[in-house]
Amino acid sequence: MRSGVHRVVMAVSANMPIFEASVPCEVFGIDRSDIASPWYDFSIVALGEGRVALAGGFYLDAGSRTRRSQALAAADTLVVPACASVHDEQPADLVAAVRAAHERGSRLLSICSGAFVLAAAGVLDGRRATTHWMHAAELARRYPRVAVDPSVLYIDDGEVITSAGTAAALDACLHVVRIDHGASVAAELARRLVTPPHRDGGQCQYARTPLLPASLADDWLSELLAWIEAGLHRSLVTADMAQHAGVSPRTLERRFAATLGVSPLQWLLHQRVRRAQQLLETTDLPIDWIATACGFGTPASMRVHFARGVGVPPSAYRRTFHSRSDAAAPA
Repeated sequence: MRSGVHRVVMAVSANMPIFEASVPCEVFGIDRSDIASPWYDFSIVALGEGRVALAGGFYLDAGSRTRRSQALAAADTLVVPACASVHDEQPADLVAAVRAAHERGSRLLSICSGAFVLAAAGVLDGRRATTHWMHAAELARRYPRVAVDPSVLYIDDGEVITSAGTAAALDACLHVVRIDHGASVAAELARRLVTPPHRDGGQCQYARTPLLPASLADDWLSELLAWIEAGLHRSLVTADMAQHAGVSPRTLERRFAATLGVSPLQWLLHQRVRRAQQLLETTDLPIDWIATACGFGTPASMRVHFARGVGVPPSAYRRTFHSRSDAAAPA
C-alpha cells in the first residue's frame, strides 16, 4: 500500500487509439474516495503542440511545455497507452518522457502496444514483458534484449508493468489498484466496472494462428501437414509421420525444427488443441467425444494439454467462446 495521494499521469501522443487511453481514465480518473481515500490524482499529458489529434476524431490540448514538464515530473505512475504504429519509430518526446520517469523511479504501466515505447526507451532491456499477441513477434524482433511473453494478460516486473491488448488494460489497471489499495478495493472497483477482478488464463485463448503456415505452399512438408491434420484422431508418432513422408525420423525432426521451429510431436499437439478449440466453440459435443476425435485419448489427457496450451481448461474455454447459434454436431 502507498501512502498519500498517488499521482497517475497518462502520456499520449498523436494518433494513439482511444480505447486503450480511456481505460486509465475510468480506473484512475474518476473519484472513488468512497471505497479508498485518498483516491488517485489523475491527469493526462498530450505531447505535441496545440491540439493533439488522437484516433477516432478526438483532440487534446497540449498546453504549455512548462505545464507538461511539471506534470510528468510529478508522476508516481506514468501510463503509456497503445502507440499509433508498432512499425514506425516511436515519438522522441514520449520516449524521452518514459526514460526520464524511469530514471526518477516512477512506476511505468504500458497498455497493449505501448510496450514498444518502453522498449524504445530501453526500459525493457533484460526484462520479461508482454504486448498484444499480434505484435509480440515484432516486439521481439525489433528489441531482442526484451524477453517477450505473448501468453499472459499482463506482467508485473517490479516498477515496470506491461499488459496485453485492449481488454487486458482493465486487468493491468485493476492490478495496480490491488497493489496500492488492496484486494478488497480492487474487487469492489471490478464490480462497479462489471468485470472480473481476476481473469483466468492468458492471451493464448484469444490468439488465432493458421493451421498451415502460408510459407509452406510449395514445400514437401505441406502435404504431410495436411495428412496429419486430416487424421488427428489417430495415434501418431514421429516414425509414422516420417514413413508417410518417405524420410527418416531424424530428417523429419530436423526439417520441422528448421521450418516450423518445433518438433513434429509439438506441432501435432498444437493442431489437436486448435481442433479442440474449434469443436468447443462451434458444437455441443461432450468433452470426452472431443478428446477422442482430436487424438488426446482421454478427457483427462485433453484437459492437461489444453490448459497448458490455452491457459484455461476446456470447460472454461467453452463457456467463454461457445456460440449457440453455430452449435451443431458434425457428421
